[in-house]
Amino acid sequence: MHRIALAGPTDFKGWRDAARRLARQGVEPADVVWTVAGESSDLFAAPGLETPAATAPEGPAFAVPRAFLDLAETAILHSDPERFALLYTMLCRLRTNHDALEDSVDPLVVRLNGFAKAVRRDIHKMHAFVRFRAVETEAGECFIAWFEPEHHIVEAAAPFFARRFASMRWSILTPERSVHWDGEILRLSEGVDRSAAPGEDALEDLWRRYYASIFNPARLKVQAMMSEMPQKYWRNLPEASLIKPLIDQAERRSAEMVRSATTPANPRPQRARPAPAEAKEAPAMAGTIGALRAEAASCRRCPLWAPATQTVFGEGPEDAEIVFVGEQPGDQEDLAGKPFVGPAGQVFDAALRDVGIDRGRVYVTNAVKHFKFVPRGKRRLHQKPNVAEIVACHVWLEQELQILRPRLVVALGLTAVRSLTGKTMTLASAREQRLQTEAGTALLATIHPSYLLRLPDEAMKAREHARFLEDLRRVAELARAA
Repeated sequence: MHRIALAGPTDFKGWRDAARRLARQGVEPADVVWTVAGESSDLFAAPGLETPAATAPEGPAFAVPRAFLDLAETAILHSDPERFALLYTMLCRLRTNHDALEDSVDPLVVRLNGFAKAVRRDIHKMHAFVRFRAVETEAGECFIAWFEPEHHIVEAAAPFFARRFASMRWSILTPERSVHWDGEILRLSEGVDRSAAPGEDALEDLWRRYYASIFNPARLKVQAMMSEMPQKYWRNLPEASLIKPLIDQAERRSAEMVRSATTPANPRPQRARPAPAEAKEAPAMAGTIGALRAEAASCRRCPLWAPATQTVFGEGPEDAEIVFVGEQPGDQEDLAGKPFVGPAGQVFDAALRDVGIDRGRVYVTNAVKHFKFVPRGKRRLHQKPNVAEIVACHVWLEQELQILRPRLVVALGLTAVRSLTGKTMTLASAREQRLQTEAGTALLATIHPSYLLRLPDEAMKAREHARFLEDLRRVAELARAA
């Protein structure tokens, strides 16, 4: 048996160096005990445990997928004491089977991915639910917060706060470890008791008023909110005292908002169309795209139906293996009732031809089915749809994808990414990730072709156009490989 003592609970480098040496020496996972300095190790204090000598014979070097190193660096932050042993077991498997990590139903892979997911979620919660309180010190004003993470994430989460609050002096106190920023350097220290954290300050009443003012009762989903903001975090949030009263008042306030809503003026005559049906929680599931298109023609789930000429639904064969999702119809699409027929559509068609994709074999649609605009004389200027409008229209896109069941979905722009994943991210980040739709379909992200039309600099336009074609070539390659 071999005992490996790591410097701390997040000592990834120490684990990696020891694990690499053990694996090359052929040491079986069952013959290794992993301990952390400062933690109780009485259970493993029996005689017979030894640290492997660095000079012991080693076998040849071997490579592992970069994805495993990324997974290990995150999973090692989990609080499960078995994490080091499980990661070493996975490393030993990868030595003989380079693709072992690709087996998504393997219990070990599932468990390690679960560790990484829990760590990322805990980091997200820390970013979202830390609330600073102002404290006067000898060096001047400082802001102090208290947080209780589930995993060993303080060091990993701290750079976010240094970037976001670069000009403040602040400290985040936790039971295990604390982090401090003086405007230049991040410093870590031992954890403290909750009693070391300050009480309420003068800013909290202002924060509560702000929270109450931005609370939108029409978008309230209690179960989703409770999932995203578990009650265990409430005692650290000044706005928590408002949550129950705001939930209780939401239905009444939503009804008042509907009664006081005004219909925007229509800047041009409307085509004759069926009287719209009353808004529903969700439309009944249609069996075909044609039936779904007919049902969406009378949609009034958000106010955009009123000034628009018509619903602009998706278009393409129902056996299409690739679906392109844009933002919303433009002026010409609104008049024609077809997606991607205006200037951006012409750029899109030319790009598809350049990379060898037949538009007649793909399905093209939008995240939002009505044209949102502001009138400027005789012109109608495009306006970006807001989150409420994206969410309201998502039921149509969701059902389109359920009927089509494509192999690949391509998001053209951030509005499409937001609708398809339910997440907010930058396009640069979305382009680099292996994404999935909420239903689990493979998803690639790229720019909306209208972006190329808005670029004033010809050199930048050429670079972005080349990168757009590169993204579409990936789509074409995936389509050919399917």
